[in-house]
Amino acid sequence: MTLAAYTAAERPDLWQRGIPSADVWPEYNLHGDVLNRWWGHLDEELADYQFVLYDEAEDAVVAEGHTGPLWWDGADGTLPDGIDPALEQIFQHARAKEPVNALCALAAESPRSGRGRGLARQLLEAMRGIAERQGLTHLIAPVRPATKDRYPLTPIERYVYWRRPDGQHFDPWMRIHERLGARVATPLPQSLRITGTVAEWESWTQMAFPESGDYVFPDGLAPVHIDREADLGAYWEPNVWMIHPDVA
Repeated sequence: MTLAAYTAAERPDLWQRGIPSADVWPEYNLHGDVLNRWWGHLDEELADYQFVLYDEAEDAVVAEGHTGPLWWDGADGTLPDGIDPALEQIFQHARAKEPVNALCALAAESPRSGRGRGLARQLLEAMRGIAERQGLTHLIAPVRPATKDRYPLTPIERYVYWRRPDGQHFDPWMRIHERLGARVATPLPQSLRITGTVAEWESWTQMAFPESGDYVFPDGLAPVHIDREADLGAYWEPNVWMIHPDVA
């Protein structure tokens, strides 16, 4: 498949034809406390860092990517504590016009129906191309492991080190990153915060939560804590920092 990558700044017409989030993510993932505060500003303020993959033969946008620049000194211990603080740092640097040297991959989005076509690798390669054009040194990614939802009770600190018998990463999304040279840096048990009322969580998950407690739910990477007295469902999505080879 021959695809071309265009940023939202280069081809706003294609960007407007991008992939609906509901075709990519489970419903609960669309309600991040911090994520939703910033997400809609990415293409407004950082259009050079958002892009689509375009199939010219079919005249179709088949995937899109979200990234943002920040400053990182290269030490694993100074990486942001998750995607939420990474987003906050990205906009802090952008709005203050502070120096940046790292591209943070925020999302690689393709419809569920289009997966298995090699789009993931092309999305990551396009991100590297953006880092090169912007003169950034580092490429970092707070990765959402693809099959962690099958093991929601396993701590992310253990899951990210699982390996197949052939030595490759157990998780397929982490495996793609590793094949492009990335390494595991820091597990992130509290990367993305999502809270809502009990009714909202029941709607998002199509589950009933009859009493307070921790619940495993469809597509969840970890349990959600339900507090019926406070009318609150609270969830921390775990991720893992993967560090790609330096760009320059």
